[in-house]
Amino acid sequence: MSKQIQRQRIIQRAAKEIESNMVINLGIGMPTLVANELNDHVQNVYFQSENGLLGIGPYPTEDEVDADLINAGKETVTAAKGASFFDNAESFAMIRGGHIDLAILGGMEVSEKGDLANYMIPGKLVKGMGGAMDLVVGAKKVVVIMDHMNKHGESKIKAQCELPLTGAQVVDTLITDLAVFQFEHGVMQLIELQEGATLEQVEASTDAYFENHLK
Repeated sequence: MSKQIQRQRIIQRAAKEIESNMVINLGIGMPTLVANELNDHVQNVYFQSENGLLGIGPYPTEDEVDADLINAGKETVTAAKGASFFDNAESFAMIRGGHIDLAILGGMEVSEKGDLANYMIPGKLVKGMGGAMDLVVGAKKVVVIMDHMNKHGESKIKAQCELPLTGAQVVDTLITDLAVFQFEHGVMQLIELQEGATLEQVEASTDAYFENHLK
């Protein structure tokens, strides 16, 4: 199976976490693509960017590009009808005040207790973790989407994260190209298999302990 198909399955499954009337923050990278997969029954969804925009619209066409209108990943965006702009302090007051219903973020590692490492690899130049440290504790629900294995064929789901943490026990749902897990009271639970994946494959590809809650 191609990497593109695997990623598309992750994105489409993540879109199922979105419900009508939610305020949502999408992380940089693969999470931004989730907005393109909204289910038809979902209405009045508001995408928030921590640099100060509530009501992000579709990516602009060439004629719509406005260099001053960007998201937190510095990508040019459009503003949906009814969108509002505000300063950085107001944006983080929304996040820290618990007004974000759902945050969908990428991950480098997730532990069996729901710890998340997603902002740096030691020895590589990084600008900082940005708003992720606030989102993982301020959002009402945190969904992490990532490949199950890294490019070296090693599991990214660990008994304990080896990379610096963005937050401890902050992940509610983890979606990979093989499976979907949820975390309750520090316990990792397997709740779904992705199409074509087997339980044996997930067990062999996961370095963390998890409970089997498949129906």
